[in-house]
Amino acid sequence: MKIGIIGNGIAGLTAAIGLAKKGFEVTIIGERIDKTNSYLAQAGIALPLLEGDSIRAHVLDTIKAGRYLNDEEVVWAVISKSSEVYDFLLSLGLNFEENEIEGGHSFPRVFTIKNETGKHVIRLLHIRAKELGVHFVKGLAESLAIESKKCYGVFLDGELLKFDATILATGGYTALFKYTAGSPLNLGILIGDAIMKGALASDLEFVQFHPTGFIGKDGVKLVSEAVRGAGAKLVNEDGERFVNELEPRDVVARAIYRKMQSGSGVYLDATGIENFKEKFPQIYSFLVKKGINPERDLIPVTPIAHYSIGGLKVDLYYRTNIKNLYAIGEAANNGFHGANRLASNSLLECIVSGLEVARTVRRDKPKGGSGEIRDTAQELGDIESVKEILWKYAGIVRNENGLLEGLKELEKLEVDERIKLLAKGILECALARKESRGVHYREDYPIIRKEFERHSIFNGRCIL
Repeated sequence: MKIGIIGNGIAGLTAAIGLAKKGFEVTIIGERIDKTNSYLAQAGIALPLLEGDSIRAHVLDTIKAGRYLNDEEVVWAVISKSSEVYDFLLSLGLNFEENEIEGGHSFPRVFTIKNETGKHVIRLLHIRAKELGVHFVKGLAESLAIESKKCYGVFLDGELLKFDATILATGGYTALFKYTAGSPLNLGILIGDAIMKGALASDLEFVQFHPTGFIGKDGVKLVSEAVRGAGAKLVNEDGERFVNELEPRDVVARAIYRKMQSGSGVYLDATGIENFKEKFPQIYSFLVKKGINPERDLIPVTPIAHYSIGGLKVDLYYRTNIKNLYAIGEAANNGFHGANRLASNSLLECIVSGLEVARTVRRDKPKGGSGEIRDTAQELGDIESVKEILWKYAGIVRNENGLLEGLKELEKLEVDERIKLLAKGILECALARKESRGVHYREDYPIIRKEFERHSIFNGRCIL
């Protein structure tokens, strides 16, 4: 059986290894691994394995951070596989260096390597996948070959590559926002493509903004949450602390946003951290290049789009509603994160979903077929205007008038219809959710409302 995996981040590579071990012929399509969000992941992997911690404590932290929108069965299913994840990583030769605490966690359970964990994990996964005979094809898949709600493969350079099963591991859609430190490739084009061809998406309105981004002339960088975990404080222009830095990300991001809206700059004071350079070499390096020595200078920060909680709707086993199409990692949503992702749960989910989807494909025994299917690739068009619209109207703080204006402006744009559809889904579902929950904050509906404790579904229009 031929399996195609679209995306070569941690989720996709993990799935490839799991499937190759089971004897499947596996092809991964993607750009260089250092172009993925996984490679950029700084902090680490949340694993409740140390003495004094427990799966239950991690589950409760995840649900509390997710503002009780999480699918509890999924949360237990993912976190209970932590030992398997740890053993899998050790089998690759990975050695974690320390454990840290991050916002929303009740225990220092974040396993890390010099706060550049993603880089080390993905390199080892890539080596192992090659050893197992996984075939790598460089490039970006242009569209999914879906007909009558069955997936037959993908189009690459106008050519149909047929697979018995296709696994979408492309990451999320945060690159649709003006400011993000993630991969610029994360435009969600194939998510939009799948929706256009009958796939269901869910919770598109939930986009997590990382509190401490650094916006420079040559782009955006992330200052890891682990820096706050190590003792850095958030202060205003007068050096006054104004928020508990270890609250979940939605709380901290909004506190910074409000402070900036009042006219004050916001800074991260990391001068009290000993051996900053050794603990955070990647962060130290890029800050020094910007003329900031974090051991003596304040670091100017601002929230940036960081993680797509929403994605293609999948079940507990990472199946979409399209036959032979699966989705894992940030491209998928099965309710694990709820309304706000707990820090460092993302890499845990990537590995769990990769291992689990390999088992699912083995059980399903999918079989492709033949048929005339057309390529739906399009010119990207005015992407920059989409980014401006989503940043302005679907950012950290939203309201009805802004979301309606965003939809009106979006409709006028000449842009890839799949991107337009996905952006419409974000705006429409944010408009339909008349409450504030987790990363979704409506200033015209500033409280959680029990009647909205349910997932949104988007199939071209939002159902909530």
